Amino acid sequence: MTSLPKITDSHCHLDFPDFDEDRASYVQGAVEAGVHRMVTICTRLKNEPSVRAIADAFAPVFYAAGTHPMSAAEEPMTSVDELCRIAEHPKMVGIGETGLDYHYSADSMEVQQQSLRIHCAAAAETGLPLIIHARAADDDMARILAEEHKNAAFGCVMHCFSSSRELADAALDLGFYLSMSGIGTFPKSQDIRDIFASAPVERILVETDAPYLAPPPFRGKRNEPSYVVHTAKVAADVFGLRYEDFALQCEANFERLFSKAVL
Repeated sequence: MTSLPKITDSHCHLDFPDFDEDRASYVQGAVEAGVHRMVTICTRLKNEPSVRAIADAFAPVFYAAGTHPMSAAEEPMTSVDELCRIAEHPKMVGIGETGLDYHYSADSMEVQQQSLRIHCAAAAETGLPLIIHARAADDDMARILAEEHKNAAFGCVMHCFSSSRELADAALDLGFYLSMSGIGTFPKSQDIRDIFASAPVERILVETDAPYLAPPPFRGKRNEPSYVVHTAKVAADVFGLRYEDFALQCEANFERLFSKAVL
């Protein structure tokens, strides 16, 4: 019997209530589908202990922590020291998600920018990759990332990338990675697939952003980590690769960026 190719869900939210009914079954279902590693993301630092507890409870699960831009105005402003302290935990492997979202939260753009810069500094200080959420803020995002990276270099993934080609190019020029979510599999997302196709395959990750953005054939339903396989198969086609070869490349990419997340 041939074993399934291993793949990593680089971004999900296992602490969300959608998984409360039987979190263990979702983790096990992912492992059975070949998803041998998941990174669950804390979006409000007050929830970090519960997210950390999930990572501690399940061997395949790691976690990242930060303040989501849509929460930046509601949450106490974090500090580099606080993020560095949290990063001491052995299963804490990334800083964020952070970023800018002017689509829903343009009224807090100044607070979002301040928070983003703090997270950039913490990524540089800890050596952990920055996890970026970007929506309707491409120019400011490209500018701030370039400024902060010039000040102190850090690794970074543009999570759930669905922004402009210009922001993709700016991120790739800084050595960053692009992550494909279920958005990249939707029939009307050819422009996003084209952006991914023009990027180096060595800089690509895949994710679910579960419980959101389930790919076909599950679109409209609750997403879960096992479904990242469906997104990865679409990504493999985008790059003209067999799924097995793309999965192998994606694993190498993930471990290069998230070097702390070693099983």
